[in-house]
Amino acid sequence: MDERLAAGKLLLDRPAEAVARLTISNPERRNALDHEILDALAEVLPQLDRGIETRCVLLTGAPPLFSAGYDIAGIPDQTFERDAEALVAHPFHAAMEAIAKHPWPTIAAINGHCLGGGLELAITCDLRVCAAGAKLGMPPAKLGLIYGHTGLRKFLDTIGLPYTKELFLTGRNLAAERAERIGLVNQVVADAELEDTAVALAAAIAENAPLSMRGNKHAIDLLQANPELGERQEAGLVALRESCFSSEDFREGIRAFAEKRRPRWTGR
Repeated sequence: MDERLAAGKLLLDRPAEAVARLTISNPERRNALDHEILDALAEVLPQLDRGIETRCVLLTGAPPLFSAGYDIAGIPDQTFERDAEALVAHPFHAAMEAIAKHPWPTIAAINGHCLGGGLELAITCDLRVCAAGAKLGMPPAKLGLIYGHTGLRKFLDTIGLPYTKELFLTGRNLAAERAERIGLVNQVVADAELEDTAVALAAAIAENAPLSMRGNKHAIDLLQANPELGERQEAGLVALRESCFSSEDFREGIRAFAEKRRPRWTGR
């Protein structure tokens, strides 16, 4: 059964073992990200890091689209000269940080148009599966908006300088196939197959060793954020790797491989 959050605009369910799915459901606003949805994301994601009951988080939108972006229409006119930036930055930043810092793998299932802040939400996830009919784009150039540097950095890290400039300077939407070619999404599938494909991917990831997933994700993110590691950072990664050799899960993985059976992970 779905758990309804943010006055029913964010749904939480479990479509497969150890998989938590968060669905943006704000149809009147084309799944726009309003304060209630963003606050709920920032609150619920840390709660999904308890034990190993959740080992993959799937984010998607209620059909027919993923998200039209941040709910700029919800900003009252009288705030623009005073504190519009503060209204936009919070709670958007908190929600993006909750996704970025989540220790388990995260997947965006882009089931339809994915624009603006919705696209930043998607690229903040570790992986992206996209419906063939979806369009992806960043409209700041059409809105008179200079995008936040933290968001721009995510796009530079994901698709590089030329394509980031194309997205933000033209304001044009990209077809799913083009988005896949430039690395904006990992996989494109037929619209009707998107949900099943995303759930199957999340379930397959959730079957992997918990210590390995958390450790590898942490190491990858640290290396990406710090091309030159400090001594303490490097020592921490070495210690992290060494810790796996004494873990119960490593021994279980070796035994299960030799016995040709599914491992029984404990997260220890």
